Amino acid sequence: MHILLATDADWIVDEVTAALGGPETSFTVCREGRAVAGVMAERDVDLAVLDLQIGSMGGMAITMALRLDETGGTLPHVPIIMLLDRQADVFLAQRSGADGWLVKPLDALRLKRALLAVMEGGTFTEGVPSDDEPEVAEAAADEPGEDDEDADEASADDAAPEEEPATAG
Repeated sequence: MHILLATDADWIVDEVTAALGGPETSFTVCREGRAVAGVMAERDVDLAVLDLQIGSMGGMAITMALRLDETGGTLPHVPIIMLLDRQADVFLAQRSGADGWLVKPLDALRLKRALLAVMEGGTFTEGVPSDDEPEVAEAAADEPGEDDEDADEASADDAAPEEEPATAG
């Protein structure tokens, strides 16, 4: 298996190669996002792991460009795992066309699970509730001066808008 890793952070190179490396795995590291499409055209790449923040062209822009090249017939489909900086970036990953994403900090178990999922044609999406998980609503916090009867009657439906669970998309 050949993995293309696009990042300009040494610690990400270390984490990903340690977690996904093996005797039958090789890596190409691109430290500039603009070089990714060229490398993909020159090499047989089985998986692309793209950091969201890379110089002037990050993971989202790279993913969108690769998917555009794929629909244009100039590049084959390559599964893409995007490495997100924070939970709020899930919205970007959903819109980019990535097959999977992880929110940093990284760990070997999650990286391997993401690799297996996307290589089997599936997805790996952190931060998005699945349809089979019940929504859990948090009870409203007691306000100062609120008596116990009012606290017992408070429910998640009465929570302030900033306390309600939300999903992107």
